[in-house]
Amino acid sequence: MPPPFVVDAFAMPNSPLPALDLCLKEALDQCRQWIPAWIDRVHGLLRERELAQTQVHERQALLEAHQAVHRQRDAVARHWLSALADRLEQAPAASAQARKPALSLDELELMGDDQVHERVEIARAQQTAMLSADDAFNEFTARLSTAQGFKVVNAELNPLRVQVFVETLLSSLKGLDVTPAARARWLRVGATSLGESLDLFYRHLSAWLNAQGVQPAGYAVVMAPESRAVVEEELMGQDLLEGPMSDQEALLTLDHLHRLLVGDTEGGEGARRANDAMTRALAGEVVTLMMQRIATDKRLLKPVRGHLQEMKPALLELATSNPRFFADRNNPARRLLDAVTARSLAFTSEQDEGYSGFLQELRHVVYELRRPGKTDLADRFPTLLDQLRQFEDRAVPRGEREARGRAVQTLVKVEQRKLLAEKIANEFRARPDYPRTPGPVRRFLTGVWAQVVAKARIDEADNPPLTSGDPTSKRYVDILSDLLWSSQLALASQNRPRLVRIIPPVLRTLREGLDAIDYPRDKVEAFFQTLMGLHEAAYKTQRSGEAAPAPAEADASVLNPDDAELWMRQHEAKATNFYDDSLPETTQPGFAATQPMQREWVDIKAGMVLRDATSLAVGSWFDLYQEGQALRVQLTWASPHGTLFLFGTASGKSMSMTRRGVDRLIEQDKLRVVADHSVVDEALDAVAQQALKNSGKR
Repeated sequence: MPPPFVVDAFAMPNSPLPALDLCLKEALDQCRQWIPAWIDRVHGLLRERELAQTQVHERQALLEAHQAVHRQRDAVARHWLSALADRLEQAPAASAQARKPALSLDELELMGDDQVHERVEIARAQQTAMLSADDAFNEFTARLSTAQGFKVVNAELNPLRVQVFVETLLSSLKGLDVTPAARARWLRVGATSLGESLDLFYRHLSAWLNAQGVQPAGYAVVMAPESRAVVEEELMGQDLLEGPMSDQEALLTLDHLHRLLVGDTEGGEGARRANDAMTRALAGEVVTLMMQRIATDKRLLKPVRGHLQEMKPALLELATSNPRFFADRNNPARRLLDAVTARSLAFTSEQDEGYSGFLQELRHVVYELRRPGKTDLADRFPTLLDQLRQFEDRAVPRGEREARGRAVQTLVKVEQRKLLAEKIANEFRARPDYPRTPGPVRRFLTGVWAQVVAKARIDEADNPPLTSGDPTSKRYVDILSDLLWSSQLALASQNRPRLVRIIPPVLRTLREGLDAIDYPRDKVEAFFQTLMGLHEAAYKTQRSGEAAPAPAEADASVLNPDDAELWMRQHEAKATNFYDDSLPETTQPGFAATQPMQREWVDIKAGMVLRDATSLAVGSWFDLYQEGQALRVQLTWASPHGTLFLFGTASGKSMSMTRRGVDRLIEQDKLRVVADHSVVDEALDAVAQQALKNSGKR
């Protein structure tokens, strides 16, 4: 009996990344040596297979593949090495692709038969090659993970994994005069030899890293398969986890799954009946695997997973009449499962607010699906979906929903003002007198003053002035000539009378504009002190004929170049429960009670790891860490231009942030992704991966 846990831990050096770059360069040098030799080996193997083949059709195919190798040898090596070099250049960004599955169910549904067969050939070649290179690859990956800066081994992020070599080889062949049949035989015949070459390749690189002093990273603590099965049985009950077909049967292959998704049936009545039986069996296999994946998803609380498994018999029954329901995002059964799992992600504890009510609603769903009755099973799903939506609406009072609606409206106006302010700031920068102006004044103009002018223009557009005088926004722009001139020592010091004359109206207009946007008094006075210092320096220089010392630059926290993005009026910040990332965490407001946006989870699919706010997808769930406590939140709204975000809890409380604020929290590891796309999507993608794996078995 194997131990329940497998642990292997090693030390990790402090400065790994230079070793990674050097290792990748060494890898390319080694590839230049063994790749041509491997191609020659494939050439010989194809010739041997051709001579030994008795079937005319296959012999002809091997001949074509053999001739293609002979004809394209140098071009294949050149294109393959180039493709590998391109992939290795992307190695530092490999983690951004880590969460994207090698094959998703959506991608499979859109594939043609040729593409499916190509995937199968890749899977078979990859698995065959890995059999020969597995031990060496694992040893190399442990050291390379350290060079990549990882504390634990992550084979999926190894830029030199077998999959990369197979995929780049295939992409190289596509660019040459090589038929699909020839490409398939190259992979099939050369896979074992490729594994042998990669075995030596990995051993060399592992020894090279060892010589550089790079120690192996540790392996994460994982449950052994036998122990995992025991835990799952204890968790859900053995009767709810009826497993898929055995590996030997491997019913769910990629081509079978593809035919199921596209509804491909052929032949006469007898063949059609056989196909129907196969379709139902495949659908049942998909449902079983999908529910198994959901049963082990630790992001969902244990009671929730248990009740979800009780839905499995109804889903299996539905699959007999509608075998492709799970792939149809608009199917009521799929939508119900999506809605339930999406809502389940809101809770991290059975004591969370709203959890008991949700669990009761989930029990009702299960009961209605399992009870006998005259109503067709398929007809129950739309009714239950409507009831679930009604429950979610009742869970939050109307006042809180309205408050959230007002928050969104406010944020839209803030973004519109910000975008206009950016345009105005660019207009300021284009002025010929702008570059010669001191830094504090430039930052003031392109930051807060651009916001002042933007607000004035928006107000004038919404409520045109009744008088014939100059619009307020024009007055705010007209003072720039005097403001910029007066802040330049070399110019202002030469004309004291003008300096004395323009200062009062300039200051009055500045104060008027800053008051219009409720700009903080302390920041107003700080800027005025800076401006007065510039004016005083010019005045003293004119009077005495001696150069005055240059005034000190304003504190960066007072005149921040990003003020245009960070600034929000006081009532706007209160209405949106704004998180100001420039303030200490202890001063931040808590979540205000508003209603999260009701959005179909099935429409949410990010497909990437969060690195900055630009990758955030509405509907994604996160853990937000505040003062040491984790709070489960959902991104309920993002502004049209992605500059402002609104997060909410299941109970309806919300908080708004700027893109910079979100980026800062992500960088500080205070905002962590829990699910950036649907639980059901992830489960179905895992099914596609299993089908691909089954396809590679011989």
